[in-house]
Amino acid sequence: MCHDHDSRPPAPPRSGDVAERGLLTLTAADGNQLSAAYAAPATTPRVGVVVLPDIRGLHPYYVALAERFAQAGLAAVAVDYFGRTAGLAATGTREEDFDWQSHIPQTTEAGIDADITAGIEYLRSRTEPTLPVITVGFCFGGSHSWRQSGGTLDLAGCAGFYGRPSMVGDAAQRAAKPTVMLLAGADSATPVEDQHALAETMRAAGAEVDEVVYDGAPHSFFDRAFGEWADACQDAWEHVLALTDRVSAR
Repeated sequence: MCHDHDSRPPAPPRSGDVAERGLLTLTAADGNQLSAAYAAPATTPRVGVVVLPDIRGLHPYYVALAERFAQAGLAAVAVDYFGRTAGLAATGTREEDFDWQSHIPQTTEAGIDADITAGIEYLRSRTEPTLPVITVGFCFGGSHSWRQSGGTLDLAGCAGFYGRPSMVGDAAQRAAKPTVMLLAGADSATPVEDQHALAETMRAAGAEVDEVVYDGAPHSFFDRAFGEWADACQDAWEHVLALTDRVSAR
């Protein structure tokens, strides 16, 4: 498990007003309806972010994270993975007792990509058709975010926290999009050595990979409650925002 139900993301180093926030339902190209959360800054965003949650889907941490991205001047939408098997979240977000264990094995790369695409299209419908969009994911979502570097979706880049290289699979050998890998040095879920090897495979394929290891940090360190990791949280923000600045400049 990644962040617990009461966790909330740390504040970004840039902070502005949030003009809009709320829960909504998106529809993917295959007809799937998925729960989502959208947040927009008061200023005109130059980049959009599709947030890919951990194994429990759209729970409150990721609603709050979409707002954090909006504070940083970015339009953001966080998506849920389980519309095809669990239906829409009854309250808009997944509850603490949601049975993610039975639904995660039913997810597919094709389904997740369709839901990411729905997020991309929603961001562009609310901003401009040419808005550069990146994915930012955590754990399960971090893996699928890194996978996008070698995928075909219309993305400008991807970032992931504590993902699993095995879930990236053959896409690593096709990696081409700018990628940020934010790694917990004391991650008990995935050895850092495996993540290093993934980064090298992606670089060999042609992707520019910004790989950062936070020595001693635990899995799910990106949490405002972890005071001892506040500096790591701020540094991680800087790496993600540097990616958004880079794709915006392009």
